[in-house]
Amino acid sequence: MRRKSPTPPSPLPQRHGVDPVRVRLPAAGTWRTVREHLVERLSGAGAGVVDGMFDAGRIVGADGRPVTADAPYVPGLFVWFHRDLPDEVPVPYPLEVVHRDEHIVVADKPHFLATTPRGSHVAETALARLRRELDLPALTAAHRLDRLTAGLVLFTVRPEERGAYQTLFRDRRVRKEYEAVAPYDPAVPLPRTVRSRIVKERGVLTAREVPGEPNAVSRVELVEHRDRPGGPARYRLTPSTGQTHQLRVHMAALGLPILGDPLYPEVTAPVPAGDFRRPLQLLARSLEFTDPVTGEEHRFRSGRALAAWACHARWAAGTYDGPSDGQ
Repeated sequence: MRRKSPTPPSPLPQRHGVDPVRVRLPAAGTWRTVREHLVERLSGAGAGVVDGMFDAGRIVGADGRPVTADAPYVPGLFVWFHRDLPDEVPVPYPLEVVHRDEHIVVADKPHFLATTPRGSHVAETALARLRRELDLPALTAAHRLDRLTAGLVLFTVRPEERGAYQTLFRDRRVRKEYEAVAPYDPAVPLPRTVRSRIVKERGVLTAREVPGEPNAVSRVELVEHRDRPGGPARYRLTPSTGQTHQLRVHMAALGLPILGDPLYPEVTAPVPAGDFRRPLQLLARSLEFTDPVTGEEHRFRSGRALAAWACHARWAAGTYDGPSDGQ
């Protein structure tokens, strides 16, 4: 078997805590030059953007030297460049570090902050922020939370140890507990364990339940509820699997959609950028695991409060705003 050649280190430094884009030219293709391939590969950006990057010397090879637009196509060649950062509205809430040692960082993420760079959220992400604020350029995420979900996220300090921590999540050896605020319905018997098959298709905003062998399992427990009719309730959610939007799908299927959810049970119109008034009322409350490197038993707990429980009237009116208001 032919060994795969190692990936050379990036010749470009991070920018604003964001890694440069790395592209490896495919082994097979009919492109004559590096430019032809990148214009096709980055078709969404437009040929003019790619040509501008070549003209400015922003596309470089493994030696750090600019690659020219007429450079011949070489299968397996690596090139790097920094993409233009999108205009991002800063998420105006603190990203708290609840634990830091030489192996891991555990952060308490606010609502609306993406975990890692993706799409229109790049520098304004938990990973980029932590790299900048902690001066840890090699920091990587061991898992991720949805942008709209708040709570605990585990990051790894040393790239060579990332796999050990990711394996914890893959093998379901991390005990995760979430908290949610949703409507109270005495007709829904709780506690209960919800099992279903969930699929998430690429390019589709929502996941959905389909017939078949269950791949998503969630324990749903009622913690407390308001006495007034139609009042909210607080729930403890314990997933034993990790399908996309699993808890949101299961709560909606029970007729208890999580407050502030823009996707379930129905997709709502997107809110303007910078509107942080009605966050999804879902919080990754705790993480427990045995450290695969040190053997230490870890138990971390978020210090955040869910706005719709702390002050439902203000949350419902859209006036619950700011970190002092439960963000």
